[in-house]
Amino acid sequence: MSGLFITFEGPEGSGKSTHSNELAERLRSMGYEVLKAREPGGTPTGEAIREILQHDSVGEPIVRETEILLFAASRAQLVQRVIKPALARGCVVICDRFADSTTAYQGYGRDFDVERVLNLNEWATDGLAPDATLLMDLDVGIGFERIHQRNLALDQGEDRFEREARAFHERVRQGYLVLAERWPERFHVIQSEASVDAVSTEVWRVVEPLLSAVGGGRPADED
Repeated sequence: MSGLFITFEGPEGSGKSTHSNELAERLRSMGYEVLKAREPGGTPTGEAIREILQHDSVGEPIVRETEILLFAASRAQLVQRVIKPALARGCVVICDRFADSTTAYQGYGRDFDVERVLNLNEWATDGLAPDATLLMDLDVGIGFERIHQRNLALDQGEDRFEREARAFHERVRQGYLVLAERWPERFHVIQSEASVDAVSTEVWRVVEPLLSAVGGGRPADED
């Protein structure tokens, strides 16, 4: 039995976590076995790396080569320990970011050679690619306004990537769009400035046809 691997990608504030969580809950309510993961993270090793990459837990500047290798290390652990076993038992795996994030952020955002990044991703994932990637596209300015409001509500500061200059995030967004053009059979670009309900409808339009390859669920209720 083989499962279904879905990833959510996009710039900061684009709603990846909101919609990946919502999709996971919808599928569970339909009887599917769902594994929800995030990157970096998803394993004890990955969560330790996440603290370094996002929250400056080691207290020193991270050079771009170290940054990309840490992301690759977290991903390799997640793939081998979590994602591949779940897919082997027929699970729907939903991941909040995956290898495309490294290509967009470290390749395009940090101006690292993109083909080298792609080769590193191929090695770290052992060749595993998502069945579908939902790219939540959003204007950078709107995304940062959302982040600002979220951080105010949670009384928390910006993480390491949120503190990057706007030009960095513009390069990341454009990098994602280049990747979507390069692999149109896998990428589905969703305009996430729309309402939550409208975006959820579009996410479901993409995902529902893919479920025929996965056992264990039941048909969705008609709207």
